[in-house]
Amino acid sequence: MTLAAASTSTAPPESTQQALGYPSLFLLVLIGALVPVVPTGALVSSAAVVAFHQTAPFSLALVFVTASLAAFLGDATLYWLGRRGMRSRNGSRWLEAIRSRAPEERLAQAQSKLAEHGVAVLVLSRLVPAGRLPVMLACLVAEWPVRRFSRGNLPACLAWALTYQVIGILGGSLFEEPWEGVVAAVGLTLVISAVPSVVRRASR
Repeated sequence: MTLAAASTSTAPPESTQQALGYPSLFLLVLIGALVPVVPTGALVSSAAVVAFHQTAPFSLALVFVTASLAAFLGDATLYWLGRRGMRSRNGSRWLEAIRSRAPEERLAQAQSKLAEHGVAVLVLSRLVPAGRLPVMLACLVAEWPVRRFSRGNLPACLAWALTYQVIGILGGSLFEEPWEGVVAAVGLTLVISAVPSVVRRASR
């Protein structure tokens, strides 16, 4: 038996991978939206690589729906918790977590862009690394209702999921083995995430 045949025989079937993979992807992206320490973009790209190499129909579509829905629900929940903190005299740990990742300078920029472009800023904030929370805090300060925020955040989450899925598809198409595509996709998403901080440090 060849090494490739042995690895194929020991790999779990696609049905098992899907039964475990999609709920795990949903949960991790949801947690990453609430606690922004999980690299959700890399997760989506990795899931897209695996789906690209599967033979089951609609695998990529399921990754897209799962990731975008989890991101949307996570953002909506975090915004709702932030609204509660804004109304409370003592604030909340969720509101403080948002503020800690939205420095005054970036908050001022987000408020200015939000006043000029409105909902369109939400879409861009999801695509720019570390841009989501400053814009979310700007919406909280502007007292946007949850419904208004959610209407703008829905296309933002769809665009975000599609972007990182395309990164995963590109990584998967370049390599025959799924794990090689996952490594490439994760590396690319980490580079993309690091670019804004490098640019800010260089400008200083």
